[in-house]
Amino acid sequence: MTGSNRTGGRSYEDFEVGMVIRHPLGRTVSAVDNTWFTLLTVNSNPIHFDAHYAAQTEFGKPLVNSTFTLALVTGLSVADVSQYAVNLGWDEVRMPAPVFEGDTIYAQTEVLSKRDSKSRPHMGLVEIKTTGFKQDGTVVMEFRRTILVYRRGHVPRQPLPVPKK
Repeated sequence: MTGSNRTGGRSYEDFEVGMVIRHPLGRTVSAVDNTWFTLLTVNSNPIHFDAHYAAQTEFGKPLVNSTFTLALVTGLSVADVSQYAVNLGWDEVRMPAPVFEGDTIYAQTEVLSKRDSKSRPHMGLVEIKTTGFKQDGTVVMEFRRTILVYRRGHVPRQPLPVPKK
């Protein structure tokens, strides 16, 4: 068997400043997602898990935990953007509209800049802006992210199965 065992993802050389990547998958948020994530992260704000409390707010129903939305929008971008990268951080995280249980979230990413890594010649730095939006196109999250991306030929390889003889 010959060839690469890569499945998806981009190497440093595959990024071009200005390119916009539409991530193909969307994800519908459930009440279980919201409650479990909120309780798992010990977020005690009842607006995320107490329907009676949330009904008395301007939203009238539970809000999806914003850190769940951050994790979801980041996750939607991984296969296309950071499959072969190390995340260095998020900047300018904005949440212009709420997310509710039952909303489906989609994402797209724009490449803002790229440069060679001075300390790791087998990698490069890429700055991106990712936008998460609902099924009706309403933007619910925007953030910048800096990732350290492997150059072609330096991506760690996954093992291939060895057939029995």
